[in-house]
Amino acid sequence: MVMPAPAMPGPGGSAPGNVGDVRRSNLALVLGAIAEFPPGARPSRAQVAGATGLTKASVSSLVLDLLEAGIIREIGLNPQGRGRPGVGLELSPARAVMGMEVNVDYISAAVVDLAGTVLLREVQERDNRNSPDRPVLAALAVLAARVRSAAGERGVEVLGGGLAVPGLVDPAAARVLAAPNLGWIDVDLDLDALLPETALGVALFNEADAAALAELRHRPDGASNFLFVSGEVGVGGGIVIGSELFTGPGGHAGEVGHIVVDPDGGRCSCGGTGCLETAAGQDAILSAAGLTADGGSRSAAMAALLRALEAAEPGAVAAVEHAGRCLGIALASTARVVDIDSVVLGGHFAVLDPWLREPLLESVKFYAPGKYAPEAITMSAVGEYGALLGAAGSVIRSLVEAPHRLSA
Repeated sequence: MVMPAPAMPGPGGSAPGNVGDVRRSNLALVLGAIAEFPPGARPSRAQVAGATGLTKASVSSLVLDLLEAGIIREIGLNPQGRGRPGVGLELSPARAVMGMEVNVDYISAAVVDLAGTVLLREVQERDNRNSPDRPVLAALAVLAARVRSAAGERGVEVLGGGLAVPGLVDPAAARVLAAPNLGWIDVDLDLDALLPETALGVALFNEADAAALAELRHRPDGASNFLFVSGEVGVGGGIVIGSELFTGPGGHAGEVGHIVVDPDGGRCSCGGTGCLETAAGQDAILSAAGLTADGGSRSAAMAALLRALEAAEPGAVAAVEHAGRCLGIALASTARVVDIDSVVLGGHFAVLDPWLREPLLESVKFYAPGKYAPEAITMSAVGEYGALLGAAGSVIRSLVEAPHRLSA
């Protein structure tokens, strides 16, 4: 998790902020330090003091606030060399955040504890294409309530949540600016209705950006610079540079799915022509392979595609190879502009990797020779949990940076 910044100077310039501001900053500093210790480390108050530079007395006082808020708990004894062992501290397993996602053909919700572990998850297939936002969110609210209730039966309280959608969003206004595959344009969402009566409320995220943040936190290689590309019905992207999500001045950078890969190609849902999505999106691949969603179920259609690929059926193989070549063009174009040399593929790109990878690498080598090493194009570390983990993780980070919202 990101460590919080120190207290900023007050209105006078060099003068410190008021006592309340300093205490809130130090509260975040202590919680951030506890969260940064490796899982199972259970630091003592003295170790937290050493990590933060605060006095032991200050840490003890701040820890009391965090204990009263239920954000951390005391557990066991932590040996500290000489002297009496200290009481260990850890993030409370009885507090959690819910990640939620609306996509074209499903809705989902997951309860994620403060350490970033998925405790519960439920996915419901639902055709959301061109469906008004209210019935979609009403269905998601029912799903979220069910998952939240199940968490409650385990003694876990959901403090708030994050919602990921496949489109351009304005988080501050809780507005979806454009989600073409859902048919949502300038839609204001009633986020509070998803998780009523929670301390942190619900925040809104772009689906690919959320998944990119989840990759950043959970990647075993510790990569801090990469382009994340996710294949669903649409194709989304997120750019991570220096362990930070790069969103651009308007907050909408990373729209890899709408890079033009074929000027003479088909019309895209965004209104453009020849976008990557028209060649490598799920619908595009299925159509090129001669497959359609069975009764509205794209999971069944994707299963049929995998069977066809395993049987080496020419139409299916050709469709996936074409998608791989077009994806390579988009990656080459992005590399030239952003100067990034590592790629993480998620969604159906990861599932189709055995058939997609060779044409993808050939395409990248042809259009951007020497830019990407084959081993620098890897598969997602979080798989289908990406958007849920990312949305929930962002809310958890905001809590770590401002725990006074619960302790006040």
